Amino acid sequence: MRARVPVMEIMTRTPVTVSPDETVDKAAAIMRARDIGSLFVVESGQPTGIVTERDIVTKVAAPNVQPRALRVRDIMSVPVVSIHPHAEVVEAARVMSDRKIRRLAVVDGGKLVGVITENDILRIWPHLVEITREYARAGLDEDLRGIEGHCEACGIYSTNLVLDKKLLVCPDCRGG
Repeated sequence: MRARVPVMEIMTRTPVTVSPDETVDKAAAIMRARDIGSLFVVESGQPTGIVTERDIVTKVAAPNVQPRALRVRDIMSVPVVSIHPHAEVVEAARVMSDRKIRRLAVVDGGKLVGVITENDILRIWPHLVEITREYARAGLDEDLRGIEGHCEACGIYSTNLVLDKKLLVCPDCRGG
């Protein structure tokens, strides 16, 4: 029997955010000052994207673009992969493993209420992240259901996303 720990018990309740209109150099300065690897991009309280160190390296540094010449909206990753605060930490680890990401927005009613990272999970279950990766590689992972966020097919917000053909989709886009 496994322990049932909701995401809200280990998430960071004050994720660092940035406006999509902020310049990339200022976003990078915030990340450096706060010693973090990503910022959630928020408009009207809703997460619309995430900008990560990888986004800056691959979309700004590698092509040698001036960071002050770009806005966060130009390089952010979309859609934001999210989970509900009452979902189990095991489910968060499974989503991260399947999507090959290290952080999830925690969203309730369309509003960003926190962030959960691989490091948060590793602090309470050191082997959980690796176990979920192995299960995914072996094809043993369970269906992902009931995830809250934006559909990766149509972009509509849903509280019932399901993993379908490696995309998180709403009920209307399933099987498409």
